Amino acid sequence: MVSRPHGGRLVDRVARGRARERLLAEAREMPRLELSASLAADAANIAHGVYSPLEGFIGSEDYQSVLDQMRLSNDLPWTIPIVLDASRSEIKSFEEGDEIALYYRGEPLAVMYVEEVYTWDRREYAEKVFKTSDPAHPGVARLARRKEYFVGGPLMLIQDPPERFEKVRLWPKETRVLFEARGWRTIAAFQTRNVPHLGHEYVQKAALTFTDGLFINPLVGWKKPGDYRDEVIVEAYKALIEHYYPRTSVVFSVLRMEMRYAGPREAIHHAIVRKNFGATHFIVGRDHAGVGNYYGPYEAWDLFREFPDLGITPLFVREAFYCRKCGQMVNEKICPHPEEYRVRISGTKLRKMIMEGKRPPEYMMRPEVADVVLSFPNPFVEEASED
Repeated sequence: MVSRPHGGRLVDRVARGRARERLLAEAREMPRLELSASLAADAANIAHGVYSPLEGFIGSEDYQSVLDQMRLSNDLPWTIPIVLDASRSEIKSFEEGDEIALYYRGEPLAVMYVEEVYTWDRREYAEKVFKTSDPAHPGVARLARRKEYFVGGPLMLIQDPPERFEKVRLWPKETRVLFEARGWRTIAAFQTRNVPHLGHEYVQKAALTFTDGLFINPLVGWKKPGDYRDEVIVEAYKALIEHYYPRTSVVFSVLRMEMRYAGPREAIHHAIVRKNFGATHFIVGRDHAGVGNYYGPYEAWDLFREFPDLGITPLFVREAFYCRKCGQMVNEKICPHPEEYRVRISGTKLRKMIMEGKRPPEYMMRPEVADVVLSFPNPFVEEASED
């Protein structure tokens, strides 16, 4: 059986039919906040249950509890604050107890009941969530651009924000039906922000050997410069699945959510989100959601052990490498040969080869995947944007 939603109930805050028409008309007369692409995605994720049990952007009590305890104020595990920021000038147009319209690209996206407007401390957020206040950390740098107030309260979604990958985007309600229809009782979810190399394929198939199905759920949305562009990730995975996976064993769907690069905390968040999609297991790789040298390579594994009540089983799969003696992808637990036989798959080395137009060797990347990646003139995010 698929996992129960986090908190026991899948949130549904999507207005439909006449209720939607009414809210759409009323929204145009309300005070409004214009959202970034990432905040619009967060609003949709709240409404469709991706962030269950949240029914809106969190208030100060939950916010402080998440920072200090990595739990909501009701003691439910939660590690990343889902918050809506607003400027001093913006909050002058409404008060606590008002309804406001959340707009995206000039169109009403949702209606939100304002329960609370509160201040926050950037340094405290950075040091507790990212474990650093170093402005070179992409999450910290992005945090510095957020506005001075947070607005908390429940919302109702009027319409989904536009999605470039609509054909490969499923909501939790849909994945749960699909998993049940396929008769999957155990589902391993895989989070990624990269195109697949053989190391990724190895850990995915290792998980699939003892679960009924694999849920590949790449993140699309804001990422730092040097990461792969969304369309490259999507097309590369399509090629991998078409040529190297049984169709009945895999479900592929994108997740519109920004990368925060919060390392272990974000790994827990990624697991909770996939639990809401119905996954029973979550693959936790080396340096999950990490960047630079801010987190230890297996630090996320230790943090998962602090959450026995998470409700989804972490799968700790060690880093894979190609062993010339074994003649295949292995890891240190199953390969007895010394380092001289081991070829590590370096993401940095792969990026360098691709930037130079070179084809990665087949022990690093499937040729069909390499063809897709190399077909893009520039497959990487070039510069940070405010989205």
